[in-house]
Amino acid sequence: MSIYLDSAASTQLDPQVKEAMIASMDTVFGNPSSTHAHGRASKAEIEKARKMIAQSINALPSEIIFTSGGTETDNAAIKGLVQAYGLKRIITSQLEHHAVLHITEHLAKENGIELVFLNVDKKGNLDLDQLEALLAENGEKTLVTLMHCNNEIGNILDIQRVGELCKTSGAYFHSDTVQSVGHFPVDVKALHIHTLAGAAHKFHGPKGAGFMYIKKGTKMPALIEGGGQEREVRSGTENVWGIVGLAKALEIANAEMDTHTAHIKEVKDYMRTQLVEHIPGVEFNGMSDDLDNSLYTVLNVSFPPSPKNGMLLFALDLQKISVSGGSACSSGATQGSHVIAGIGGDADRTSVRFSFSKYNTKEEIDTVVVKLKEILDLVEA
Repeated sequence: MSIYLDSAASTQLDPQVKEAMIASMDTVFGNPSSTHAHGRASKAEIEKARKMIAQSINALPSEIIFTSGGTETDNAAIKGLVQAYGLKRIITSQLEHHAVLHITEHLAKENGIELVFLNVDKKGNLDLDQLEALLAENGEKTLVTLMHCNNEIGNILDIQRVGELCKTSGAYFHSDTVQSVGHFPVDVKALHIHTLAGAAHKFHGPKGAGFMYIKKGTKMPALIEGGGQEREVRSGTENVWGIVGLAKALEIANAEMDTHTAHIKEVKDYMRTQLVEHIPGVEFNGMSDDLDNSLYTVLNVSFPPSPKNGMLLFALDLQKISVSGGSACSSGATQGSHVIAGIGGDADRTSVRFSFSKYNTKEEIDTVVVKLKEILDLVEA
């Protein structure tokens, strides 16, 4: 039996989503830009999905643009806002996903944009007082890009406060909400935010389907030039079946959010207590072990120094247990997690991100803990 504990990287496709996509594949295949009946049928599927997604975050349908996922959306939003408004400074953090870090570093290097990283404490909390002070200086020429929920250590940003600081100073605000959409209620009307990102495969939808929220009145230059699809922001024939799956997955996630949240928290807390009981010296990174104040799908575990640590991920994989050492985009890389480094993690300890979904069970956790004890030679003779 294989055990999948890497849902922060990508989730298992919900059977209901698969059924919805197959049903669409069987009946809807026209180009949505065509004016004939088959084309109109495809266009109708897209607009139905757009309306559903907009309602789920309290947005207008015209504020939703379909993309391929989080990386594309983060890149497009950040570049687009900088270009549209001639922004001169970006404020972010060293704990962001590489989709944000790499594009902001590129803009700093190629466009001469000032790039400022907020201070962060050992638990991964950002210094929002520093942000307030920075925004008091030339806020109207500044883009703030900070993720809502950290994908590695589970910290949750006070996105409400950040938005208010941006509103007061006239700054522009983008948030990578890939880990929060479908897991927490998101209400864009209650936030002062210009753009945010969502990706279907983080909440049991298909890979390659995502969306960007663009607040009404916010200028956004064309990401891709062509036929003018997606409000002339992202030209190209839309991924109709992926969009259908995205909308269905988000519909299910929102409808069942309370039930799934309670279940996943229970599984996560069970693993935390079992690790503390059975692995001497185990610690937790960031706020990931705080059930009430962290992303409930993530538990980032710091294992004590051991000669076995270097092969821990590989050994777990051999036992058919899938986990991550950090962001999935860094899997297989020789360097460690930039997030753990950013909070001053101990280089002698190995960090493993366990991330959960509605499909995980306590029985799976029992198996994982037993395997960890065997790998780390903690089983008594």
